[in-house]
Amino acid sequence: MATDEVQRTENLGNDAVTMTSVFLSEWKENKVVLSQLTNSELKEDFLHGLKMLKALQSKHVVRLLGYCEQQFTILTEYHPLGSLRGLNETLHIPKYKGMNTWHRRLMLAIDYVSVIRYLHSSPLGTLVMCDSNDLDKVLSQYLLTSDFHVLVNDLDALPLVNKSAGKLVKCGHRELQGEFVAPEQRWPYGEEMPFEDDLMPPYDEKTDIWKIPDVSNFFLGHVEGSDVVRLHLFDIHAACKKKDPAERPSAQEVLDTYRKVLTLLIREAAMPGTREML
Repeated sequence: MATDEVQRTENLGNDAVTMTSVFLSEWKENKVVLSQLTNSELKEDFLHGLKMLKALQSKHVVRLLGYCEQQFTILTEYHPLGSLRGLNETLHIPKYKGMNTWHRRLMLAIDYVSVIRYLHSSPLGTLVMCDSNDLDKVLSQYLLTSDFHVLVNDLDALPLVNKSAGKLVKCGHRELQGEFVAPEQRWPYGEEMPFEDDLMPPYDEKTDIWKIPDVSNFFLGHVEGSDVVRLHLFDIHAACKKKDPAERPSAQEVLDTYRKVLTLLIREAAMPGTREML
């Protein structure tokens, strides 16, 4: 990719963690996103993110259009609706008000779980979505496309689980707190013993499953019918919140249940009077 062909038009912001500047740019008469590393000390992380982006190209992942390793730049497809953090604001724009239904919102949740399922059974193996310590952080990792689909955009922190080889993961080296992260991600030895990364037990991809109900709750929002959807998802969400990670369902099982509920509720909406409980 010849970077001199890319015309920067607007600074979309800087990421203080990954030390990248992000620009809306023009390339071959298309709007694209140019990400440029600003701190060469983080070049290993940057190149790892690029490697993941290349290896995981699929309908679930933002499209890589070009890159220049020497200049630490990556070109990806531009999605004007931005990250999922702005979903509720987008759905209140007159143009998109018709999308603000339980049906469309459940389909976004299905998209999200599809991404998790893809990462858990990716060409590289079982990958854990580590940049997910609170809801806002999760939402910032994903993009909303103009035709209302969900794409994962940030692949910098995806460690590999390989249970048969006894390889588990830890998301970072700091203590994680709060109800949003899975119980096994929290320091298990109480307050009397100060946190030590070396003593923190590792865990597997079921941390992602624990977070699904909270992310889906955001997707479903507060529109007519969304509480009926929540009712139908109650059991699978309770299973996602099992304290023992081994008892939680796989992403595939969650996805199958979500799709079943969507089919059932569409059928009920089309034929009122045929209410059948799951």
